[in-house]
This record gives sequence, C-alpha cells and structure tokens, in this order.
Amino acid sequence: MKLALSGRFGFLVNEVSRLYSQQFDRLAREQLGLSLAQCRLLAALARHEGEEALSQAELAQKLGLTAMAVATMCDRLAAAGWIERRAHPGDRRVNRLHIDPSARKALEKALGLGDELTATALAGLAAAERKQLLALLAKARENLLEATAAGVPE
Repeated sequence: MKLALSGRFGFLVNEVSRLYSQQFDRLAREQLGLSLAQCRLLAALARHEGEEALSQAELAQKLGLTAMAVATMCDRLAAAGWIERRAHPGDRRVNRLHIDPSARKALEKALGLGDELTATALAGLAAAERKQLLALLAKARENLLEATAAGVPE
C-alpha cells in the first residue's frame, strides 16, 4: 500500500515550510550574510524594541530553541556587530539583548527577501486566492493555539 501524503494538511504545511525555509536561508546567507535562524532572532528582538529588552533565556523561550543554541547565535551576532549585550541593572547574571541599527536595515532586506519568495511560492494564485489562503492558515493557527491553551494534545 502506497501512502498518499500529498493531500494531507500536516504534510503540506510542513513541506511548504521546509522548502520555504531552505530557500530563504540560502538567499539570506548569500545576500545578507545571515541565516534564517539569525534573521528570526533579530526579528524577535526588533518586535520587543521599546519594551524591556529580552534576555537570552527569554529569547530562547520565544523562539522555541535551547538556551545554548541562542547563546551560540548571540555570540556570533554580537561578534559581527548585529546585536549588543548589556548587563541587567538589577541582576548581573542576566544580559539584555539590543539590536544594532545595521541589523534593523538587514532585517528590512530580509523581509523583502521573504516577500519575493512568497511571490514565487504563490505564483499563479489570484489576489483573492492568496488572501483566502492566508486567512485559512491564520484560522488553522488560531485553532491550534486555542487547543494548546485548552490542554488538548498537540
């Protein structure tokens, strides 16, 4: 019996994500010198600008990564001048992470790369179909978040 996965929601979502991520990573490395993971980290920091800066532990939790993985990425990003670590005023064991202005510019370019890749992925779809696809995916995401909050097995 041949297993037909191509029409299954979970398979398609994961496969589209995998292919999109691979292509984005390649383009970001070539054009920005940043990996997809580094772009995600910078985006998370940028989303928290104006609030209390995130610690590495908080950032790891938000990204769903280990503290060690985030520490390694932060080491590289700090060495390259993309982020700055600043000691927490009340707890010297904690560093707060701040994004450099040059990283904001790189992040804007990364968003442009994402837009171009999205256009490639959705080529052949009418504007209404694109809008409907995004709305349906957003609804599926919302359903899964609600199920998680309600304690339904993931």
